[in-house]
Amino acid sequence: MGPLIPNGVIGGGWDFVIAILLGVAFGFILEASGFSSSRNLAGVFYGYNFVVLRVFFTALIVAMVGLLYFDYVGWISLSQIFILPTFLGPMIVGGVIMGVGFVLGGFCPGTSFTGIAIGKLDAVFFAIGLYVGIFGFSLAFPLFENFFTSGNLGNVTLTDLTGIPAPVFAVIFTVVALAAFWGTMFIEKRVRKNMKQYKF
Repeated sequence: MGPLIPNGVIGGGWDFVIAILLGVAFGFILEASGFSSSRNLAGVFYGYNFVVLRVFFTALIVAMVGLLYFDYVGWISLSQIFILPTFLGPMIVGGVIMGVGFVLGGFCPGTSFTGIAIGKLDAVFFAIGLYVGIFGFSLAFPLFENFFTSGNLGNVTLTDLTGIPAPVFAVIFTVVALAAFWGTMFIEKRVRKNMKQYKF
């Protein structure tokens, strides 16, 4: 049956309407999860708040298991799900740049707009920097266009690379996530105890 729009269950004219509704819902969930606070977001790098890890691991598990179940019962065809092509080198470099920006600014692009929505001044400056970066990237793009399109592995997934069947991979990933939830609770307690002791 699904995906709904490619298979004509929902008309193509609804693309942007659905995108807006999903975007609003996503922003609401980010705010409800505390993602409008740069202290909460940056806390994962300093060990005193792992809400980012828990929320995203939970979202990944729900989406992964949900898609596998929907495919199993015939509600959706995984072969029709779009997979972003992997450009290994450029994505690694981009991830490092994004990570450094995340640590320094306390926001990622999406959460900065969540912060703006509730009036956070630091989020406004982060978003301004985001657009300055986009503008600078577009101007400098001809200089590193070849690198930007290098290392193309195609539409590859982790199950393709490892050869592990998707259901088995889902179980392994879920166990790793639960272990991370358990382990980060102890890290948080230890770090917060030290912060109180030294009055950070």
